[in-house]
Amino acid sequence: MGHYKLIALDMDGTLLNEDKAISEGNRKAIQAAKAAGVTVVLSTGRNLHNIMAYIDELALSSPVVTVNGGEVWETPEKLQKRTTLDHRLVERMREIALRQDSWFWAYSVEGVFNKNNWIEKPISELEWLKFGYHIENPEALASIRAELESWDVLEITNSHPFNLELNPKGVSKASGLQDVCELLGIEMSQVVAVGDSLNDMSMIRQAGLGVAMGNAQEEVKREAGFITSSNEEDGVARVIWEHLVSPEGA
Repeated sequence: MGHYKLIALDMDGTLLNEDKAISEGNRKAIQAAKAAGVTVVLSTGRNLHNIMAYIDELALSSPVVTVNGGEVWETPEKLQKRTTLDHRLVERMREIALRQDSWFWAYSVEGVFNKNNWIEKPISELEWLKFGYHIENPEALASIRAELESWDVLEITNSHPFNLELNPKGVSKASGLQDVCELLGIEMSQVVAVGDSLNDMSMIRQAGLGVAMGNAQEEVKREAGFITSSNEEDGVARVIWEHLVSPEGA
């Protein structure tokens, strides 16, 4: 206890249960961590607007990493850094999705768009952050991934075994957390990072303690230094009690 100064939490499949809610057990542990001086950072593939209700619920004023590191917030009200995705890449990725008949979505600064709700203005007029695919056809998914990998300009991860998430190369949850560490004057060795999917892999590898959820993808579990309980079993709370805060002192 005491070595780690920050805990970075993925949202879906990690902090949130299958009802997309924060359990009472996780909430109590997070409040105990905050009281002990641990910085609690949400590190998510979602955008800030999509997680503000959870930030308010936990009364967090700490930094936030959103869209897989595409945005880093000094506080929920103050943007520290934004890395955008070339609109020409977004157009090319959309063309692949249409060709493969894949569901797709794209995060921009102006909002989230998808296959059924695409923009009506020129694509070049928006600031893009992340693109995603979801297709439950393993061969088609592998084909899409191979084509994207051949470009060698994208960070390719997922938040589910049947999807792909794309950011500019070098942009990840780990790069976002490194920016947060610089803001706070701490080292990545003082970070505990918790997640369940490939978009969490970079921060799990680079943190002082990388934690995989019990429900995590097997590849993530192999990289983790600790495997906690599932998101249905207060896995985040277990990490906090066992590695950050003594329950007796809560």
